[in-house]
Amino acid sequence: MKKRTFGIFATAVAIHSFLAKAAIAGGGAANDLVVVADTRVISSDILRYFADLYNTNILLFAIWAVVLTAAMGCILGFIMDRVMQHTGIDLSSRKIVEH
Repeated sequence: MKKRTFGIFATAVAIHSFLAKAAIAGGGAANDLVVVADTRVISSDILRYFADLYNTNILLFAIWAVVLTAAMGCILGFIMDRVMQHTGIDLSSRKIVEH
């Protein structure tokens, strides 16, 4: 009996969720949608540079994003390696055993 009640409840929730999404998605299609960064309130020069770059040259912005993400990952890895060494955990002499 509990399984049947749960099944009815789950079905009601699924139908309600579907109907809510269908009602929200019932609006008209968006044509000529343009996404830009608002540079009117930016005071920092570096942030303005990246916002203008996003608005004018999305390819160069994507290259910058990849390069900066990789650089921040390397810096964070280096810092965490130093923190681990100071706490006494040596990750350089780790033995990897594959079965």
